Amino acid sequence: METGTIPIDDLGGGFDLYRTLESGQSYLWRRADGEMYTDTPAPDAWYATVVEGNVIRVRARDGHLEWESTADAEPTVRRLLRLDDDLEAIVAAGPDDALLREAYEAHRGMRLVQDPPFGCLISFICSAQMRVGRIHTMVSTLAREYGDEITFDGESYHAFPTPEQLATATEAELRDLGLGYRAPYVVRTAEMVAGGEAHPAEARDLEYEAAREYLTRFVGVGDKVADCVLLFSLGFDEAVPLDTWLKSAIEEYYPDCDRGSYAATSRALRERLGGEYAGYAQTYVFHHLRTGD
Repeated sequence: METGTIPIDDLGGGFDLYRTLESGQSYLWRRADGEMYTDTPAPDAWYATVVEGNVIRVRARDGHLEWESTADAEPTVRRLLRLDDDLEAIVAAGPDDALLREAYEAHRGMRLVQDPPFGCLISFICSAQMRVGRIHTMVSTLAREYGDEITFDGESYHAFPTPEQLATATEAELRDLGLGYRAPYVVRTAEMVAGGEAHPAEARDLEYEAAREYLTRFVGVGDKVADCVLLFSLGFDEAVPLDTWLKSAIEEYYPDCDRGSYAATSRALRERLGGEYAGYAQTYVFHHLRTGD
């Protein structure tokens, strides 16, 4: 077993592990007590994920982020949790906006994640009309049923399935697992990636709005899901997914940003929230409104 620690005070703007992993950005981590997305913080809890065949566990304790893994995982931990972002500078660069200031203050230390593209894509295909806890259950079930099982430190973990593994699923099987009408979307998207028709990572090299358009070729992916993948996996910090919470924020706080279409409204809100890091601002506002803090 490889282990390491990262002092949280060394991270610009601090770091809140609970808020980062349980704010609706990622569904590819599991909390050791099984209570993830129950709105019940567990300050010392271990979170685990599997990346490229390696189990990675992290927890925040005594001012440090501790990690354990089957390999030297510090570079991967830093990438997945974006620990090298200067969060203090990102917050300072944001607009002078009352709602955003309130959200930044309430959820200090929350960072964007950078999930693996295929797992992120499938997670947000599953997200349509679903609460965050239910999405997490769906994604965990896909990992358990179709992903590789890996034993680490006497415990079993499941990797999120590869496109090839998930493409073996049938629509009927996925419906039986609770995916409902999303089942054919997941199967067809897995088939597209496994067959080489397209891969979400290919959007990384495009301009932002072209990248969003590229991702909508996957079955079950509209503009909002595409924006989530761009923001939480592919490094497009300007992406502003317009979900129910953001639409309510536009109605109450930013009515002049409502331009009648997703693309135009997203563009207007992106400018209002600071442009380059508008996705950071969006994530804080989303979590703030969803939790009612």
